[in-house]
Amino acid sequence: MFDALSDKLGSVFKSLRGRGKITEANVREAMREIRTALLEADVNIDVARSFTDDCMQKAIGQQVLDTLRPEQVIVKVVHDELVNLMGPIETRIPFVSQPPTVILMAGLQGSGKTTTCAKLARYCMQRGKKPLLVAADLKRPAAIDQLEVLGKQLNVPVHAERDHQNPVKVCRNAVRACRKLDRDVVILDTAGRLAIDDELMTEISQVANATSPHQIYLVIDAMTGQDAVNTAKSFDERLELDGAILTKFDSDTRGGAALSVKAVTGKPIKFIGVGEKLDAIEEFHPDRIAGRILGMGDVVSLVEKAQQTFDADQVAKTQEKMAKGQMGLDDFLVQLDGLRKMGPMKSVMKMIPGVGSALEGIEMPEEEIARMKGIVQSMTPKERQNPELIEASRRRRIARGSGAEPADVSALVKQFVQMRGVMKAMAGQGIGGRLKMMQQLGKMGADGAAVPKMKKGSTRYQPRKVERKKKRRRRR
Repeated sequence: MFDALSDKLGSVFKSLRGRGKITEANVREAMREIRTALLEADVNIDVARSFTDDCMQKAIGQQVLDTLRPEQVIVKVVHDELVNLMGPIETRIPFVSQPPTVILMAGLQGSGKTTTCAKLARYCMQRGKKPLLVAADLKRPAAIDQLEVLGKQLNVPVHAERDHQNPVKVCRNAVRACRKLDRDVVILDTAGRLAIDDELMTEISQVANATSPHQIYLVIDAMTGQDAVNTAKSFDERLELDGAILTKFDSDTRGGAALSVKAVTGKPIKFIGVGEKLDAIEEFHPDRIAGRILGMGDVVSLVEKAQQTFDADQVAKTQEKMAKGQMGLDDFLVQLDGLRKMGPMKSVMKMIPGVGSALEGIEMPEEEIARMKGIVQSMTPKERQNPELIEASRRRRIARGSGAEPADVSALVKQFVQMRGVMKAMAGQGIGGRLKMMQQLGKMGADGAAVPKMKKGSTRYQPRKVERKKKRRRRR
């Protein structure tokens, strides 16, 4: 989401680098550029102005101007102000001691509210809770069917009443029924509209009055920009929101809503939707988001993703093999599949400090990774365990089996052997070793030498070097 903003802020900080000392005029110029970058990212104008004014007050002074690395101090100032702008936030849901905990979900139509209800139910299940989904969106066609399908995927019951059109009764009956069903969290999926109107607000207010929800969350679409902030203000005036859930956080939107909601409405963003799958929801941590915006990475979120994705026993076995230099291509495939489950590889790599900027202009298409997997799977078990055995005749056989060229097989094996040496050296360094392995795997997935792009109009893909040789032969 913040790619454009990150690039522009990076350019501002780069312009301050290498000056030794900077003047107050330099700082003011940098803040003007930062304000412009925020406005281009669709941040509220008052928020952008207040933000840069606060940064200016902290940045100007002997502490910054006299330091040998002033750009680092300014980065720290901007980071702290970004955290203050979006926080503080209590990320966890405050479950009540005497269940059920009632959560009311509100939002406009098309914001992803129904899917977010299911994501939140899964989030609650991971914390030992037993949620009940309530289909109280009686206006949108097939809304009940959609929630029932999502509930079936999660094995979560859905309370639905198709015989009348009164959402207040549906929600009230659901809260009463949850005790009989032994459920301790009730998630109310209320109706949305294409735009805010009195009928919508009155209906949701009646539902809130009838059920006395412990938490009211507004689901807003990050792609609507400043309209999302205005929507949050309107809902908060009628419902007293406890927070917002920002969907489509993984889109290429400019990100102004994420930076403006808390400052304009006073209500924090509690969760972010980072994909379409039901596990694609994360707690919103201002310090981590600020780190991503400034290109500092987000190691904590990366480790949390890895813990949820990788099997602990499998990780321990792989770590032991790495330490002995015995990691084979089968282990490589397991790690690669785990990385793919964590999300788009480029997004995962950006969470590693210092890697985000290095990936600029690099694409990691799934097709390339699939081809690399095909090469490995065309090898015998003995070859996967000892890739050094692969000589010319074996390379040709593997290439025929995977639809690749012998040069592709050679490049993949060469890179893996080099990576295995690095892994052996890094294996005893805890999380540092894991991050280094992710960097190496990401490099292999992104490296055009290891997995060349397909030649246009051909079913077989060939490296550029081979193409150049063929062109020279044709000229002769």
